[in-house]
Amino acid sequence: MWTNFTILALVTLQRLVELYIARRNTKRLLANGGIEVSSGHYPLIVLFHAVWLGGLWYLVWGEVVSWPLALIYLVLQAARGWIIAALGSRWTTRIIVVPGETLSVAGPYKYFRHPNYMIVAAEIFLLPLVFSMWWYAIIFGCINLALLFWRIREEERALKPLRGEVQFPVEPSV
Repeated sequence: MWTNFTILALVTLQRLVELYIARRNTKRLLANGGIEVSSGHYPLIVLFHAVWLGGLWYLVWGEVVSWPLALIYLVLQAARGWIIAALGSRWTTRIIVVPGETLSVAGPYKYFRHPNYMIVAAEIFLLPLVFSMWWYAIIFGCINLALLFWRIREEERALKPLRGEVQFPVEPSV
């Protein structure tokens, strides 16, 4: 029971720290001329993550922890840290485009177009499996994939100007 509490407390703390970093970086990007794009889906993503984590808090008591899967989840967190470090002050949970800036090709972005979303998809699926909750992993994993499909489509549209595929201005969020 204490193991489950500790794991979820660490995941929750990590998410809260990430939200703090994202909010700080968002303010900085907007102050430097950044434009938030396609913000309409953002509240839904926040709600999804809150329900996913809240549901885990409610359901995992008494479940046995799979240590091999917990170790894999920990490796995913190291990859997440690499992603955040690679983007530095550009990392945020929102889609913000700063006209005139180039896309990052640092760290995992040298190899993958959307490494953060790969990690998020794996996390949403894997953490419930750490507690042997395969049904929860499947349900939330599928919902998350649909949200990520929407998010990536919007982000790709927003990043076209930085790839030279269209010209600014990108339509800001409504």
